[in-house]
Amino acid sequence: MVGVRTADLAPTASVKFFGAGTAGCIADLVTFPLDTAKVRLQIQGESKPSLNGQKLKYKGVFGTIKTMVKTEGPRSLYNGLVAGLQRQMSFASVRIGLYDSMKQLYTRGSENAGIGSRLLAGGTTGAMAVAFAQPTDVVKVRFQAQARLPDGESVKRYNGTIDAYRTIARDEGVKGLWKGCLPNITRNAIVNCSELVTYDIIKELILKYSLMTDNMPCHFTAAFGAGFCTTVVASPVDVVKTRFMNSVPGQYSSACNCAVTMLMQEGPTAFYKGFMPSFLRLGSWNIVMFVTYEQIKRGVMRAQQSWESPL
Repeated sequence: MVGVRTADLAPTASVKFFGAGTAGCIADLVTFPLDTAKVRLQIQGESKPSLNGQKLKYKGVFGTIKTMVKTEGPRSLYNGLVAGLQRQMSFASVRIGLYDSMKQLYTRGSENAGIGSRLLAGGTTGAMAVAFAQPTDVVKVRFQAQARLPDGESVKRYNGTIDAYRTIARDEGVKGLWKGCLPNITRNAIVNCSELVTYDIIKELILKYSLMTDNMPCHFTAAFGAGFCTTVVASPVDVVKTRFMNSVPGQYSSACNCAVTMLMQEGPTAFYKGFMPSFLRLGSWNIVMFVTYEQIKRGVMRAQQSWESPL
C-alpha cells in the first residue's frame, strides 16, 4: 500500500476480535430498548391468538416502548441487558471479528475476494458464533419477553441472569440453553451474510468510485444499507427464532412446527411482526457498531504504533 499512514495500518486479527466485541456491546447499550420492543411485538399473539377484534396490547415500536414504560417502568426496556452484553462479547467477537480472517482462508490469502468467498465467510462465522453464544441469546430473549406487571398477571420466570441459566438447565436440561440453535444458526448465517457482505461491498464501491473517503460518513452509509438489507432478508427467520426460544416446553415440537403454527394461526404477515423495530434496531445497531468498530480498530493500531515508535 502506497503512503500508508499510522491510522491506515491493517489491524491484526486480535484487534478485530476485541474491537468487534466491544463495538457490539456499545451498540447494544444504545439500541437495546428497540430490541426489547421488537421481541414483545414478535411474541404478541402466540399465547392468546387474536379473537374477533381483540385489542392488541402493543402497537408499533414507540407505542410498545410507551406501554412498557407505563405498565412496567423504564427498567423493563433493559430486561436481559446483562445476558445481551455477554452475548455480544462472545458473539460479535466471533462473527464480525473473525470475518476477514475467514475470508482470507477461503480465498487462500488473496486480496480479491469474490461474492462467493464473502458469503461463505459470513455464513461460517455466523454459525460459529451461535455455537458459543446461544445460551446467552436464550436468556436474553426470555428476559425481554418477561413482563413485570403490577397486577400480578404475569409471574416472573427468573430472578436474575445467573438464576436464568441455572433454572433453564435444571428444568429443561442443558440442551434447553441451546434451544432454537438450528433456527438461530440459520438466522445468523443469513444475517451475517447480509450484514457483513453488504457492508463490505457498499464500502468497497464507495471507495472504488471515490464517492467518499474511508471515514465516518462512508462507514455510516455502508452500515445503514447493510441494516436495511439484513432486516428484509432475516425478519421471517428472526420471528420464528424468537417465538421458539421463548416457548415453554412442549409448545412447539420444532422450529419448523413453530413456523407452520404461526402460518396457520396468524397468517403470513406474522413472519414480519416487529419489522419496523427490527429495521430501526438493526439499522441503528449497524451504524453504531460499524462506526465504533472502525474507530476502535484505528485507535488501537494508532496507539500500538505510538508505543512501538515513541517520539
